[in-house]
Amino acid sequence: MPALHDTLHVVPDDTAVAQALHWLESLAQREDWPPRAGFGLTLSVDEALTNIVSYAFADGRRSPPALSLAYRRRGADLIVDIRDNGHPYDPTLTQLPELAGALDESEEGGHGLRLMRHYLKDIRYQRMRGENRLTLVVATE
Repeated sequence: MPALHDTLHVVPDDTAVAQALHWLESLAQREDWPPRAGFGLTLSVDEALTNIVSYAFADGRRSPPALSLAYRRRGADLIVDIRDNGHPYDPTLTQLPELAGALDESEEGGHGLRLMRHYLKDIRYQRMRGENRLTLVVATE
């Protein structure tokens, strides 16, 4: 089995999310993450990357498109940093839509971010040197 790296660089295309989730699954197995923490972090990375791949490079003007993930552990926290050179977007400023009374009354959009905010201990955004930097933190305790 090849060595597991704590950094992953992918092309932001249709295969990026699957590659990143496979990498994250390998990290979870290696470090024996608690199920709830692993689920919350995986769901949050999936949501963030799906949005990046779908929207950050939509006009095709970013050349070459770049996307990377880095994992680290700090005490009881699992942390994934996501960087891309796509259009600026700060999900921490996004207002969530009101919850609908019934599923068929629900509006599209914002629900993935609602789930991220539920499972994550912290979510931080920074735009620096032409990059979006999103930090996702989940507690294991």
